[in-house]
Amino acid sequence: MALPIGAKLGQYEIISPLGAGGMGEVYRARDPQLGRDVAIKILPAFLSRDPDRLRRFEQEARSAAALNHPNILAVYHFGLHDGTPYLVSELLEGNTLREILLRGPVPVRKAVDYAIQIAHGLAAAHEKGIVHRDLKPENLFLTKDGRIKILDFGLAKVIEKPGVTESNTPTMSGATEPGVVLGTAGYMAPEQVRGEVADSRADLFALGSILHEMLTGERAFHKTTSAETMSAILNEEPPPVSQLVPGVPPALQKVVHRCLEKAPQRRFHSASDLAFALEALSDSGSAIPGMVAGTASPKRGFWIAVGAAMLVIAAMLGVWLMRSSALPVIESVVQLTNDGEPKEGYIATDGSRIYFNEGAVGSLRIAQVSAHGGETGPVATNLVNAQIAGLTADGSSLLVLVTAPIPTQATVWSLPLPAGEARRLVDTEITDFGLFPDGRLIYAVGKDVLVAEKDGSNARKLEELSKYGVAPNVSPDGKQMIFFTSGGSGQNWMIHMGASDGTGIHTVLKSGEGLPTRLTYTVWSSDGKYILFGGQTNGRTDIWALGARQPLLGRAPAPVRLTNGPASYDGFVPSRDGKQIFAVGAQRRGELVRYDSRVREFVPFLGGISAYDVTFSRDGKWAAYLSYPEHTLWRSRADGSDRLQLTYPPLVVEFPRISPDGTRVAFCTGDDNIYLANMAGGKPVKLLNDPLGHPNAPDWSPDGNLLALTFSVHTSKDGWYPESGIFDTRTGKVSTVPDSKSTIGPWFATQDTLIAIIGDQSKFVVYDFKTGKWTDLVTNPDKFVNWEMSPTGDYFFYQTAGNDPKIYRMKIKSRTIEEVASLKTFRPVQDPYTGNTQLNVAPDNSPVLTRDVGTQEVYALTVKWP
Repeated sequence: MALPIGAKLGQYEIISPLGAGGMGEVYRARDPQLGRDVAIKILPAFLSRDPDRLRRFEQEARSAAALNHPNILAVYHFGLHDGTPYLVSELLEGNTLREILLRGPVPVRKAVDYAIQIAHGLAAAHEKGIVHRDLKPENLFLTKDGRIKILDFGLAKVIEKPGVTESNTPTMSGATEPGVVLGTAGYMAPEQVRGEVADSRADLFALGSILHEMLTGERAFHKTTSAETMSAILNEEPPPVSQLVPGVPPALQKVVHRCLEKAPQRRFHSASDLAFALEALSDSGSAIPGMVAGTASPKRGFWIAVGAAMLVIAAMLGVWLMRSSALPVIESVVQLTNDGEPKEGYIATDGSRIYFNEGAVGSLRIAQVSAHGGETGPVATNLVNAQIAGLTADGSSLLVLVTAPIPTQATVWSLPLPAGEARRLVDTEITDFGLFPDGRLIYAVGKDVLVAEKDGSNARKLEELSKYGVAPNVSPDGKQMIFFTSGGSGQNWMIHMGASDGTGIHTVLKSGEGLPTRLTYTVWSSDGKYILFGGQTNGRTDIWALGARQPLLGRAPAPVRLTNGPASYDGFVPSRDGKQIFAVGAQRRGELVRYDSRVREFVPFLGGISAYDVTFSRDGKWAAYLSYPEHTLWRSRADGSDRLQLTYPPLVVEFPRISPDGTRVAFCTGDDNIYLANMAGGKPVKLLNDPLGHPNAPDWSPDGNLLALTFSVHTSKDGWYPESGIFDTRTGKVSTVPDSKSTIGPWFATQDTLIAIIGDQSKFVVYDFKTGKWTDLVTNPDKFVNWEMSPTGDYFFYQTAGNDPKIYRMKIKSRTIEEVASLKTFRPVQDPYTGNTQLNVAPDNSPVLTRDVGTQEVYALTVKWP
């Protein structure tokens, strides 16, 4: 409601309206008791009935009232008048910073002065545990005497006391719940855009954006829509201030750049540190244009000249260091495909076309699109489940690998472009593959690493590289190579470099704080100056760059994160001219579904939550599952009620299996451990730590005492191969199942029998503990992708691969088989950690899968290299 002049709110008398301010109307009023004019903000009646709006209004009052600083608006009183809340504050005369910026850039000296004041105000708020979270030019006021005041703490967060979520447009608001976007598009920090919990460093990012805008007159991140602006915040860098405003000191540019770092830990540690850095600039007379130095006496002339010379030398050195430490940035991201098909694996390009894989695990196809985007088309081949591994330098042939659905070994083929019959290149099956710029092949067979000619002939072993058993990525000039090693699922990783003959191998980067938890891929930039690698955290992969050359002076530069979500970028390759990176960008989202045989289609299960690999107790009353794509473990009743989170990051859970009595969940992790979690909650207990090699995929025996596991075993003769083992939860003893070499994923069919897959994944076999023998169970030329026992143990379900994937079930007692469902049009989620899909079975013996409702498309990321 509008208040007339002369109206009273408590002791305050309205003098005149001042306009809108934040969520309410602002009036000039008189405080007769103290004889001063004040500002009164009133929340309109229709908003005061909104509990969330009222909460924010009260929060603004409490937050500002807790602060007493010359650069923060002083709040005097908060009250109610006829049910209408109002806030009394000091009366400011001047303009908002937004009104000032509408006239153009601010002189450098003034911009630095304003930024110093803002930083001091933020420091005072942060010391009280208050984070503003919506700092922008509209919330900064410049008084007539040149003082900056920080306004509007309506989105402020008291760090120790998380609030309640809210969402609003265009200022998207809320409190501290992960997954909610907080702040104003254009000034939000990347962690706010991603809906993550933001601390005081988010305010420093906003201040960096504001300082950039004051200096240049242009917003640091500004696109046509809010969504595009937020994408720019995550993936792009604003043009350097010095590029838009010649003459800006390099040190000031460096301050702005550090404020706008994507990762919070790379920004200034605190607002006080930022204020100190800015004050150091303003204190050096030659640093800021417009600063006037004092008059020197003749006696001091010589020393001033010496000092000036030293400053010039320091400035030149600073410029040199700035150039040497310049960082690559993503300038834009363009979507090239839009066919809605799932895409996984690596990409290859000849400069004009981009080649990539589409389809589900076990049924991959090869597709292509113009490097400028457009319609996708197939690459014809008779090969089944062919995966792109490289492209010849002249673009005449794709190098592809043909593998089983769960790849352990592969055959190498050359596929002519644009059409032609594929030709096998290497006689033996390989475990890893790479390509020299001149077309020579480099591949691993077990532990041995060999180099061969283009046609696969004349293979010779690289002794030093064979210690690692991986095929490296060779630099564009053919002189160096890179590869990475890791623990289970890519964790505890190291990137190695050496000469292209496999000698001089040394570590150039290893996992640690501030770096991804998992490594997925390494490749050279087109000019060989950078190592690009895929770094995965919480199920999302970003592209990172690491300088490949050691600097002349100082320490090696830290790796730079080129992308910051929201898409997960993987399988990437640089364009041949080096100006772009082509990548599969995935927005990961799953929908848990169950096959309803009555209607013959998949229907949402447990509300269609984004969950993965659900498992049930034998009585069908309890379930456990993974959140997708984060891989935290949850339990609930079979109807989805009574949910409880059992694990938390950084623990990455894989292959959860609930015990027959529904009281425990066994699972493995990416760091090669097997754990046991109590369904009632509490800290999971580690059962064993890599006794034989990468234990995974646990399954309970019907009596709940034993766990069947798959191990990765290594010998000098055979290299790495899978093997089945048994872990006794009562004694902690691990034993190997006899003659189980090359078996994968054992399941207890009964207390005395195991079912596992063997060889090229086209045959299931059964082990009888009483007779100590393996026998064949079922074969299929299309190979098998997934398999699982029903919760009651009555049925064995399995899924085939190939061009017509299906789900079958076998009755354990009679060994009779029936087809359950076709998956030809079904789009399953491909797990970002294991690369697998999943098949589960509900208590009513219906198949349960996770349908992919996210997107995977090919993108072109334009890169600005130093």
